[in-house]
Amino acid sequence: MARKTETQTSEPHVADSHGLIRVHGARENNLKDVSIEIPKRRLTVFTGVSGSGKSSLVFDTIAAESQRLINETYPAFVQGFMPNLARPEVDVLDGLTTEIIVDQQRMGGDPRSTVGTATDANALLRILFSRLGKPHIGSPKAFSFNIASISGAGAVTVERAGQKVKERRSFSITGGMCPRCEGRGAVTDLDLSQLFDETLSLNEGAITVPGYKGGGWNSRLYIESGFFDPDKPISKFTKKELQDFLHREPTRMKIAGINMTYEGLIPRIQKSMLSKDKESMQPHIREFVDRAVTFATCPDCDGTRLSEGARSSKIDGISIADACAMQISDLAAWVGGLDEPSVAPLLATLQHTLESFVEIGLGYLSLDRPAGTLSGGEAQRTKMIRHLGSSLTDVTYVFDEPTTGLHPHDIQRMNGLLLRLRDKGNTVLVVEHKPEVIAIADHVVDLGPGAGAGGGTVCFEGTVEGLRTGGTITGRHFDDRASLKESVRKPTGALEIRGASTHNLRGVDVDVPLGILTVVTGVAGSGKSSLVHGSIPTGSGVISVDQGAIRGSRRSNPATYTGLLEPIRKAFAKENGVKPALFSSNSEGACPTCNGAGVVYTDLAMMAGVATTCEECDGKRFEASVLEYRLGGRDISEVLAMPVTEAEEFFAAGEAHIPAAHRILQRLTDVGLGYLTIGQPLTTLSGGERQRLKLATHMADKGGVYVLDEPTAGLHLADVEQLLGLLDRLVDSGKSVIVVEHHQAVMAHADWIIDLGPGAGHDGGRIVFEGTPADLVAGRATLTAEHLAQYVGA
Repeated sequence: MARKTETQTSEPHVADSHGLIRVHGARENNLKDVSIEIPKRRLTVFTGVSGSGKSSLVFDTIAAESQRLINETYPAFVQGFMPNLARPEVDVLDGLTTEIIVDQQRMGGDPRSTVGTATDANALLRILFSRLGKPHIGSPKAFSFNIASISGAGAVTVERAGQKVKERRSFSITGGMCPRCEGRGAVTDLDLSQLFDETLSLNEGAITVPGYKGGGWNSRLYIESGFFDPDKPISKFTKKELQDFLHREPTRMKIAGINMTYEGLIPRIQKSMLSKDKESMQPHIREFVDRAVTFATCPDCDGTRLSEGARSSKIDGISIADACAMQISDLAAWVGGLDEPSVAPLLATLQHTLESFVEIGLGYLSLDRPAGTLSGGEAQRTKMIRHLGSSLTDVTYVFDEPTTGLHPHDIQRMNGLLLRLRDKGNTVLVVEHKPEVIAIADHVVDLGPGAGAGGGTVCFEGTVEGLRTGGTITGRHFDDRASLKESVRKPTGALEIRGASTHNLRGVDVDVPLGILTVVTGVAGSGKSSLVHGSIPTGSGVISVDQGAIRGSRRSNPATYTGLLEPIRKAFAKENGVKPALFSSNSEGACPTCNGAGVVYTDLAMMAGVATTCEECDGKRFEASVLEYRLGGRDISEVLAMPVTEAEEFFAAGEAHIPAAHRILQRLTDVGLGYLTIGQPLTTLSGGERQRLKLATHMADKGGVYVLDEPTAGLHLADVEQLLGLLDRLVDSGKSVIVVEHHQAVMAHADWIIDLGPGAGHDGGRIVFEGTPADLVAGRATLTAEHLAQYVGA
């Protein structure tokens, strides 16, 4: 009988030896041959000044390669429907695991997309109501505001036993869409007084729509149509003439010997202007649309988007519209109270999803909140929900500043979630500036030392304690704490807000002081943005700078966005006696081979497309003849390759002195963007960089009140000081600055604080403190006061 002898070895199994993600020779964007080793199943925080290369390393190198390798496991047919990813510029990437990216990209602005549809909570609710709702009205489709009710009948021909037989068939689909607003919850109407002046005739220029004046084809179409007398005032039109003028169906006709299609003014404007993206319109047309189009809550569904049938089916007196309008924390309690064994698994899943919202600090939202209205931080936390209860382990989670938009009170909660994901056996990579998050890291990677061309190297790798004593910019500023001001400015006036009730505000009355730095704060969801953006109208001297995305293709850059290129082009043209259009890579001066893009894109179907530097212009984007023209010894491509700080010196004096360009460049330096290249594509900028670029552009506007929405988003500890200096300069120049902010340094630096709360959602919406930062700290009566007192060491 053979005996089994057990030999015990102390050597680990070879499969357990892969405990590192190894990166060697990363050169993506501004990275300079970066080589690092990141421990798996640990929390690693990547930090460094804005533009130092954090996102290039974490997102554009590690996460991008993992995503590309996963995509390659799918059949070629499936890959054809996926985004094509090129291999990052890196020599070796070893030990990668499946990446789950939770970034701050805003959720789609589709009017039918809501928090419920984006997180599957609506799908679960629809099934619940189709099973338990009384009266029973149909399948889950009957509760969906994206599905219209349709029915039809007719004859069909079927073949049986060699014979063709005609049969009558009918079908019907019961959807939940409100027929009036088509599931949008709001109806649009045109204000006719903005389209025409009814006291005038068409020949006198009655139509006031942009592009319909001054004898062009648009106005001739109506004047020469023959449907009405062009010399008669519109107020004297008969009912039929007014119908033909405003609503007539498309009709072919000849005008001045040319075949044209006549159409009523309203459908024509709807097709030519209202169906387009507002952001892409020219400013004067956008202004007209803002004036002429009125949005009102749909009177049929009262803004719920649902048909009468869907609203009539109820569970315990609650319809699906009521459930979606509830605050999620309340809805979770309601679902928890339902006891129906027949749908127990469904209730458990729905309960878990709703509780995840509460746990992550989004319990104040409602499921019917449009997804496009969520801030970047809220959108990121909403995406986290589907990962909270996941059973997956040995996954790499990648987060992009998960504390954006979070009050210090909520940051502790977020830290707990990050640690929980790690403790399940996952690798967690976080790009972050906040010292509260850096402090919980197992491993810290600090990039720098500067930004742009001055960054792209690893300055420090190791523990948090090592970072503190490491001598890097982050280490030196890690324990920085702004102190309370000894004296505060006196207001010069006040902006009165009375009875503010947007979203969760409870009829708030508040006087916002003018002529000083005012900070509006409070926990996430307490009503700060609702108060500031909902009650302070833009225009009339108010300049609002939010975190909305900048529209722009890879051809757009800081020079085109800020208007900097215009004076530069004119100066080049004047100096060389040629047309300004030659100095635009989107116009006559563009290289004909790459059309001014600098690179030639080759589409390889389901494989990653290849971008190769244009051989004709060597990536300079201009025709060779254009590059012979110089200003101050530089050609236009060399000027666009300059960083802002260098360009500021270049245009300050001498032959290339352009005061208009110098002023714009000074503003870019003031907001901390001195390291950006003026020709760098806008698509490569981070969220914080985009907001500061907007701020620099708006600083030239004529306005007395600046409203800023979390300007510290994406700012390194060292840059916050520069931002505070900029805010001070704005106030000292006679402006009023109102900042919605969570950063304690900005609160401590304020002249006046308005604190909302005490909680989020229906637990917030009230003013819990108004006064100076010193009074707030002394009183310690709110959550903000506790955290600010801790921060300043009071």
